[in-house]
Amino acid sequence: MADPTVAVVGATGLVGRELLGVLEQRGFPIGDLRLYSSLRTAGEGLSCGKHVPVVQVLDGASFDDVDLVFLAAGEQVAAEWIGRLEQSPAVVIDCSQLFADDPDVPLVVPEVNASDLADFRLRGIVASPDPATIALAVALNPIRENAGLQRVVATSIEPASGIGRAGIEELQRQTVDLMQGRSPEHTSFPHRIAFNLFPQIGELLAGGSSKGEAATAASLRRVLDHPDLVASITRVRAPLFFGQALSIFVETVEPMAAEEVSAVLRSAPGLVVPEGLEGGTYPTPADVVGEDATFVGRIRVDAALGTIDLWTVVDSVRKGAAVNAVQIAELLVRDHF
Repeated sequence: MADPTVAVVGATGLVGRELLGVLEQRGFPIGDLRLYSSLRTAGEGLSCGKHVPVVQVLDGASFDDVDLVFLAAGEQVAAEWIGRLEQSPAVVIDCSQLFADDPDVPLVVPEVNASDLADFRLRGIVASPDPATIALAVALNPIRENAGLQRVVATSIEPASGIGRAGIEELQRQTVDLMQGRSPEHTSFPHRIAFNLFPQIGELLAGGSSKGEAATAASLRRVLDHPDLVASITRVRAPLFFGQALSIFVETVEPMAAEEVSAVLRSAPGLVVPEGLEGGTYPTPADVVGEDATFVGRIRVDAALGTIDLWTVVDSVRKGAAVNAVQIAELLVRDHF
C-alpha cells in the first residue's frame, strides 16, 4: 500500500511526543500525519520528519480517511473514542491499557508474540502492554523458551512520569518544597512522592493487590501465552522522573547454569546484557533513558533449586510505550496491511 495516513491521539502528552520522535528516528513511512489533543494543548505545531502538522482539538475529529491511529491518551479518552474509531477503517494501536484483558484484542510485545498480530482484524485494534509487562516479557521469554517457567516474583520500581506530566510536576514541586522546609501537598499520588516510596499503582483491590499489579500479572500471562503461570507482582512508585527498574525472581521447570542464562539473554532480541557483569557492571534507570532496548544485569543463578534472579531496567516512556507501539505498527505495515 501507499504510505499510510497516521493519526496520534494524545500527541502533546509524554507518550505522544515520544511516539513522534520514534516514528521519525526509525523512518516509519507516513503519507500524511494528523495530531490530536485536548483543547488545552491544541494549536501547537509538532514535527515528525517532513511533516509539521498543527495539533487539532480531538472533539469532532474524523478518522474516515486514516489508516493507522496511535491512541496515546489515557483509558478515559480511549473508552470515549474507541466506538467511533472502530467504525472507521483505521487500525488502532492502543497504549492506554483499556484492552489489556480483552481476548479479541491482541496484546503484543513484538520480540515475544508478534504472531498474535494476525488476530488484529477481529476488532481492528492492537494493544500495547504496560511498561512492567513489556520489560518482564522481553526478559523472561528467552528463559521460558529454554527452561520453562513455574513462578515469577517481581518488584517493579516505577517513575513519576508513569501518570504523565502531572506526576513529573508533582515530584518537582514537592522536592522544592522539602528543600525549602515546606510541607508538600500531594494531589496526583496517594502519598508524597518526593524522597519517598509507596507500593501502590492503581486502586487497592480485595485481597491486597493493586489494580496495576493484577493487570500486569494478567498481561504477562497473555503475552507469554502461559495462562497457568504463577506470578506475584509488586509495583512501587519511586521518586524518579524517568526510567523503570524491576527485580525479578524466577523458578524454572528445568535448571539452567549461570553461563547458559547469560548466553540466552545476550542472544535474545530486544535485550542488552552489559559486558563486565563479573566486575560489578549493571544498568540503572538513569543509564537507559532514551534507549530502545530492555537491559538486564545482576544475573544470579541457583541451578540446584532452578531459580534465577535478574535486575532489569527500561525507559518506561520509550520502550515501555512509544517504541513498542511503533514496532507493532512496523509489523502491521510490513506483514498485514
